[in-house]
Amino acid sequence: MGSNSRQRHRIERTGSASIRGWKSEEPQFQGERFAENASLDCGWGRLIFAHTFKDNTDLVKAINDESPGLRNLALYLRDPHVVLSLAPQEIFLDPSHTYRLWFANYRPGRVQPAGFVLRRMQNRSDAENINRLLLSRGMVSPDPDFIWNQRRTRAIEFFVAEDPASGRLIGTVMGVDHAEAFDDPENGASMWCLAVDPNAEQPGVGRALVAYVADCFFARGRAFMDLSVMHDNAGVIRLYEQMGFVRVPAFCLKRRNAINQSLYIGEQPEGDLNPYAQIIVDEARRRGIAVSVLDAEHGYFVLQFGGRRIICRESLSELTSAIAMSRCDDKIVTHKVLSDVGVRVPKQRLTGGAQADEEFLRECGAVVVKPVQGEQGRGVHVNITDPCELRAAVDEVASMCPHVILEEFVEGEDLRVIVIDFRVVAAAIRKPAQVTGTGRHAIAALIEKQSRRRAAATGGESKIPVDEETNRCLAGQGFSLEEILPEGQSVAVRKTANLHTGGTLQDVTEKLSDELREVSERIAKTLNIPVVGLDFIVESPRASDYVLIEANERPGLANHEPQPTAERFVDLLFPQTSSEAPESRSVSR
Repeated sequence: MGSNSRQRHRIERTGSASIRGWKSEEPQFQGERFAENASLDCGWGRLIFAHTFKDNTDLVKAINDESPGLRNLALYLRDPHVVLSLAPQEIFLDPSHTYRLWFANYRPGRVQPAGFVLRRMQNRSDAENINRLLLSRGMVSPDPDFIWNQRRTRAIEFFVAEDPASGRLIGTVMGVDHAEAFDDPENGASMWCLAVDPNAEQPGVGRALVAYVADCFFARGRAFMDLSVMHDNAGVIRLYEQMGFVRVPAFCLKRRNAINQSLYIGEQPEGDLNPYAQIIVDEARRRGIAVSVLDAEHGYFVLQFGGRRIICRESLSELTSAIAMSRCDDKIVTHKVLSDVGVRVPKQRLTGGAQADEEFLRECGAVVVKPVQGEQGRGVHVNITDPCELRAAVDEVASMCPHVILEEFVEGEDLRVIVIDFRVVAAAIRKPAQVTGTGRHAIAALIEKQSRRRAAATGGESKIPVDEETNRCLAGQGFSLEEILPEGQSVAVRKTANLHTGGTLQDVTEKLSDELREVSERIAKTLNIPVVGLDFIVESPRASDYVLIEANERPGLANHEPQPTAERFVDLLFPQTSSEAPESRSVSR
């Protein structure tokens, strides 16, 4: 190819043949427009184009030449079984399928975004948010500098989906142009690192991003676009097939490392743990701590290292005393213990009959009705202002728990802070579930789509119930489940921000004020509880004003990734396995 002033990803070209393993004819090349031993630095590791390697030994060396914390990926193997036989202890066959979208009969522009916009990366802030989104989805992410530097290339491009109302990025994907990367004679392209924020309210973000990248490569004159998908991801495979992708026999090899461990160690023998237990078990196994599952359904397991043996139920362990647990479990006791030491708490009382309850309502203006004992947002009614609604809410909660609390409703943001070993590890603003209209879907359909996405992102732990509380929330805003919500308009479908009822999380650990950090650690010490999730109502995570609502003795650590909640939990239980010095274990400010 001729000279080009653009910075491009180039590799040494010495001549090689490419293949189309699923075609009977041999590829025809013109001139020298092909490359040997081609690979591309993608920030998360190298994408190795295995069909450009003549020598399988060289290919194995390229796969194993992997920097710490990154992962190489070799695709388009001629003979995966032969390559695997050369280093069976070092590499493995990735259990994913390759799907291809041929552009010969492709019609661009068939998928249009609704309630969000699609565009290329534009600025440094985009690069940082792409990195943050990929990390939050548990992916190996290029660092922001690498992402931002790709604006100078055409081999790698980053695309984003943006919520125009908030300016927040809700999705991202990376496109690789094979022709720009290594003068691919087959004139192909591929798509990687598709990530959608599970907190996004708009439906169809992932599908729209895939179509947008395809449109871009089609306009550039590429012949096809490939992608890789796990073999058992039936829902996503079905979506790709609906979009016109077809499976092709292209295989992928990876190196055995900690990042890829779940892909080659096989099924876990202990049973199907929920995400809150699994994140701890995975961290323990990574450190060589023995794990035995006692009750997968309820999240009970045993961790053992040397002579130390600890039983856990998710993030609740034997290190939490019965006294500390009972103080958190009973919201009346929590309120009294903490108010006695000067922690700011809302007005609160037990229900005392219709007349007394209405007097408390008039005194507060708005109240929260909830059970004395309970978790996961069950039975919580927020912002009750009407006496009739108050009586109905009290009756409903009383059917679940004999003791019902009335609490002053406080306006503000719902902040969850995780404290482990009496140090703040993570903080996040929690928002109630809401949906954004497309102009085509009824609110019920939008809830179903959003609930499905939340369930997929949380292992089934977060779903939006469609019940009387949902109807009450919608009716208070003048809507019903059957109405079609205008495009771009958002509506809350729950009043509580609990994740188990579809609430979402926005990490604010680095933004947490010194005052909120100090009071969180002081509360944990007052309750003498080594692991706790504290629920505050705040004006802002950066401010000092707060009201403490609850203390949770078994907080969900998986909800706060990529903050190191599981790492700090296992540090607490088995400090001898920690890779950090004791004085550096708190989260940096």
